Amino acid sequence: MKSKPNKIMLKRMFIVLLCVVITTISVLGYRLTLLMLVRGEKYQGMASEQQLYDSLITAPRGNIYDKNMNVLATSTTAWTVYITPNGIFNISDSAKQEKVRNIIADGLSEILGVDREEVYEDTGKRSYYVIVKKKVDKETSDKVREFITANKEYQLTKYIGLDESTKRYYPNNNLASVVLGFVGDDDQGLAGIESYYDTTLTGEPGRVVAAKTAQGIDMPFTYEMVEEATQGDSLVLTIDNYIQYVCEKQLKQAVEDNKCNERGVAMVMNVKTGEILAMAVSGDFNPNEPFTLSASDQKIVDALEGDERAAKLSELRNRQWRNKAVSDAYEPGSVFKIFTAAAALEENAVTLDSSFSCVGHTQVAGQPYHCHKRAGHGLQTLITSMSNSCNPAFITIGQMMGVSTFSKYFEAFGFTSKTGIDIPGETTSIYYSKDTMGPVELASASFGQTFKITPVQLISAAAAAVNGGYLVQPHVVSKVLDSEGNVKENKSVGYRRQVISKETSDKLRVCLEAVVNGGAKNAYVAGYKTGGKTGTSQKIDKINQTKKSSLYVASYVGLAPIDDPEIAILVLLDEPTAGSIYGGTISAPVASAILSEILPYMGFEPQYSAEELAKRAIAVPSVAGKSVAEAKTRITNSNLIYKVVGNGDTVISQLPASNDTLYAGGLVIIYTDEQSAQSETTSVPSFIGMTVTEVNAAAKSAGVNVKFSGNTLSSANTLAYSQSIKAGETVSTGTSITVYFRDSSVTDFVPEE
Repeated sequence: MKSKPNKIMLKRMFIVLLCVVITTISVLGYRLTLLMLVRGEKYQGMASEQQLYDSLITAPRGNIYDKNMNVLATSTTAWTVYITPNGIFNISDSAKQEKVRNIIADGLSEILGVDREEVYEDTGKRSYYVIVKKKVDKETSDKVREFITANKEYQLTKYIGLDESTKRYYPNNNLASVVLGFVGDDDQGLAGIESYYDTTLTGEPGRVVAAKTAQGIDMPFTYEMVEEATQGDSLVLTIDNYIQYVCEKQLKQAVEDNKCNERGVAMVMNVKTGEILAMAVSGDFNPNEPFTLSASDQKIVDALEGDERAAKLSELRNRQWRNKAVSDAYEPGSVFKIFTAAAALEENAVTLDSSFSCVGHTQVAGQPYHCHKRAGHGLQTLITSMSNSCNPAFITIGQMMGVSTFSKYFEAFGFTSKTGIDIPGETTSIYYSKDTMGPVELASASFGQTFKITPVQLISAAAAAVNGGYLVQPHVVSKVLDSEGNVKENKSVGYRRQVISKETSDKLRVCLEAVVNGGAKNAYVAGYKTGGKTGTSQKIDKINQTKKSSLYVASYVGLAPIDDPEIAILVLLDEPTAGSIYGGTISAPVASAILSEILPYMGFEPQYSAEELAKRAIAVPSVAGKSVAEAKTRITNSNLIYKVVGNGDTVISQLPASNDTLYAGGLVIIYTDEQSAQSETTSVPSFIGMTVTEVNAAAKSAGVNVKFSGNTLSSANTLAYSQSIKAGETVSTGTSITVYFRDSSVTDFVPEE
């Protein structure tokens, strides 16, 4: 017979049970407290990470415009292609899982141009989100969507996705690339304006938060939150699209013609405001593909292997991105005589009529110096000394001022400090301080040797020399606009300081105009009064370092119109190797060609002399649609000649077009049927080395028209040095070809011995 538990036993059992319950509740309470309060935030985050898909919406960068609101850089829609390997990992059938991995690897690698094995490895990772490729354009993203649809039996929508983002686009390709710079994969500015104003251009990214399954797939009928992205602010530059184009076109041709080993620079600046209207550097790049080298540079890289190849690739990429106008210092040579003269005039050490005797050489503290004219210039005034670019005269002027006064103005013109231009990478100048400069150093510095400055320092100082004496602040951004296009900030910059008086500035303009009418006659621009100064300098430090001779920098700075200067132009050709090395011979004509195109564009009306009027181009009359008889009359009355091609009675087309110009006696071809309009061709002759008369004869013989550019009014030494269409090319009969002339007898420099 079983005994029943007594009251004491029941009481004990109850107590034990109560202790168990209390202990259980305490443990559970502790765990709940730990999970919900102490570690609640952590686990909540882990749960959100598993249950929510949080994606950033890329904010488009602000646009970059030229001064006339032409778009130079903008952001377009692009896509990021990604995969969700977790979803693939959860496929229970291993054979199917492997099949999906291979299909994705094969398809995406082919469409996106990425490594197939890398994509395959990514499909095996334990992750919800692995990027396959960023910045995919619409055409390519559509191919990805078509690929997903074509393989719908494998439900690729669960494993492949596309996120909308943005891609930086530069519609003008290489135009102003060293100024604009470029961006990286994450839209961060890496060079140029894109880097300097990165914070301004960068917008605020948005977010998309959506619920997802355990496989990382969006759940269509659940929670989603979207925070829209905000576009960055836009920039309006001081750069003028057309002026930039002209500078790049002429500079590129000059660098090719003169075979310049170290590229070249062409800049145009408003002398009154400091606005940079153009900043061209040859050997630039396409910011849409910034890591792609030019064909010639790529050929150099392809000839190397291993570490040597990698080092050269990096060197050449950085070289093409480098803005030579602000990042490379050089010895200015005789261009610097502008500032030696300015200091001496301001200090009343000389006047325009002061006399200087040149016998072809001089000596300072036992150091000999030669003039480029070994026979000497004889007795000269300051004006003729500047026009003749006479070194002995300017050495004398420097010695008259002394180290202290020279150094005072060297600093005042801004040569001892950076200009502060809003472009990254501006370098510092290299020079003798007042305490380290002796009479020999002063002698060399007086005509622009033994120190280094940057092109942007030089053009800023040149502006001060002619604008009344005010040192302007060079800058490339004029306005900041918000996302609605409203002006958020004006970047107008005032003068930094007054360096010389207006009276001295007026006297300098007289000197600089005399230079163009004399020693720098290759800078002549038909119809316009300009001023300027040539310069040629030896690269002494590099010559000593490399033991190579004949390393020169040829330059020219011009001011126009000289009566009331509006713009300064600087053309610099570094290490020319094709013949002449003189700034007056190879750089001045480039400045002339640029000015002849941009001055009319800027609204400056030409005023021709009688000799210039005799050579002025004639507007080609419009004869398309006219009868042949009427067309002949119109062309003849315009002092031009005609050639009829075809047997029709009505003109269907003409060459040159009616908006073109020709010189008196130029040929207009009139076509009277479609077949004849396509059949008349000729081979372009070489005009290089010919006089104006010889070019006219050769053009007439070949059946082409010519336009003249440069110095065509001077002596028999004036010869053609370049042409707009290369010799040997086949063109339609009557095509106009611009031929560039210069006087090859110009010199402005003698190497130091």
